[in-house]
Amino acid sequence: MGKFINPFTDMGFKMIFGQEVNKSLLIDFLNNLLEGERVITDVQFLDKEQLPSMENERGLIYDVYCKTDTDERIIIEMQNRWQLNFKDRALLYLSRSIVEQGKRGTPGRSYAINAVYGVFFMNFKEVAIGRDFRTDIALMDMRHKSQFSDKLRMIFLQLPEFRKEADECENYFERWIFVLKNMDILERMPWAAQYAAFKKLSEICETAALTPQERSRYEESIKVYRDNIAIAERDWMEGKAAGLAEGKAAGLAEGKAAGLAEGKAAGLAEVAKNLKKMGLPLPDISKATGLTEAEIEAL
Repeated sequence: MGKFINPFTDMGFKMIFGQEVNKSLLIDFLNNLLEGERVITDVQFLDKEQLPSMENERGLIYDVYCKTDTDERIIIEMQNRWQLNFKDRALLYLSRSIVEQGKRGTPGRSYAINAVYGVFFMNFKEVAIGRDFRTDIALMDMRHKSQFSDKLRMIFLQLPEFRKEADECENYFERWIFVLKNMDILERMPWAAQYAAFKKLSEICETAALTPQERSRYEESIKVYRDNIAIAERDWMEGKAAGLAEGKAAGLAEGKAAGLAEGKAAGLAEVAKNLKKMGLPLPDISKATGLTEAEIEAL
């Protein structure tokens, strides 16, 4: 077990970002994530079990679901495994948070809504999102390339695409990402003397400070995390093997087809050459073989 907890286990993530006593860490991270766009002074944790729109629908559960002091909703999710239709699911989650703001059953219903942000930590690569570490999505006017509405925002953070070392981090936000990505293998907390957030992380995330009950929960959380990683790696290897087999089969079929075509062309050329030697007119040879008169001339 490392010196610090793994923040991408369920327990580790919620210790850092999902506790009222440590919400200053969440505020600090969000303000750096949204620098120049929003300034958050306080957050209120909301019930993560949203009411479904239909009685037989299961509620949607988020890792962290909160409301800012200016009433924006923010969903922060940690995902360790690739999932089919990941982008669509992210959009569904945010849409639910927008829909729940509607005032039902009131005359002259108001459609004013507060912005909803989705922050998705991804411990995997998603080709459909792109190759960048950070991808910001907003509603836009496609013709003028300008923002249409600020009510829906998605931020995808693909951790495998962040490859900087500590001394390569250029700003505070990159330092946050470096710490989160590497925390479970760090021997000391970098920048703890410079930033209050990292000093607090060092204090609350040391595995030696866990109570016996917390240690037991953390060990179970680590087991689940490792199982997820192992399953993801197995799925990737199986997919790769299937792709290689399919590619090999396609290659053999393509080669066979190419060989047949090449053989057919060579045969026609030989026939045309013999007919040419026999003195047949070029137009007649062309009709017999399908070759052009120029191709026959070159033989």
